[in-house]
Amino acid sequence: MQYYHYSTPLKEGKMKELCFQDGQKVLFIGDSITDCDRWDPQTPLGNGYVSMLRDLVIGGWPERAINWVNKGTSGHRVTDLQARWEDDVLREAPDWLSIKIGINDLHRTLFVPEDAVPPELFHKTYDDLLTQATTKIHPQIILVTPFYISADRSGTTDESRMLSGLAEYLATVEEMAKKYNTRLVRLQPMFEKQLKYRPAATFCEEPIHPNLTGHMLIAQEILCVLCG
Repeated sequence: MQYYHYSTPLKEGKMKELCFQDGQKVLFIGDSITDCDRWDPQTPLGNGYVSMLRDLVIGGWPERAINWVNKGTSGHRVTDLQARWEDDVLREAPDWLSIKIGINDLHRTLFVPEDAVPPELFHKTYDDLLTQATTKIHPQIILVTPFYISADRSGTTDESRMLSGLAEYLATVEEMAKKYNTRLVRLQPMFEKQLKYRPAATFCEEPIHPNLTGHMLIAQEILCVLCG
């Protein structure tokens, strides 16, 4: 199986090794970008990057039986993950845990103050969740950065405010990846590279929620990290 993409998991014509092993459980948790209609009608994995990643792994490593679990929930912030961490993560005890959260935290902080999760709270809560995971169930961890698909750096629009504010949330994920020695998937620079060549509408109708093309790029970027 081949992937014709700038960040391909192929090396010298051969598939690189995948870190997921036969029989392992891989759990994804996050907001609507992870959820992607996993409740209905696209149960149980949704129709976004989680199911696309599953399909890429099936195609490339057909001999491996992976248990895929999607715990994404639309609209959630890191504080919402905290409220369901025991049930949705610790009790599941996955071998691999992928976390993608942060864009709702930023959006609410800028535009819905009563639901704000400012950078300091985001940092504290994220750190607490990772401490619980690493001390209680010991999964291998993949941190996926939040992203905002826009090139508006004008400083005068809501989109430019989102891009400016995103930096502190990205810094937290980078810090957590180093502190807990996780794998790290950097989606913001990946989309920024794409935006040099194509308009944002190629990947999304609005900057937060990617379309199928955007989700495929996310799935491929995660796969490349998993094969790195």
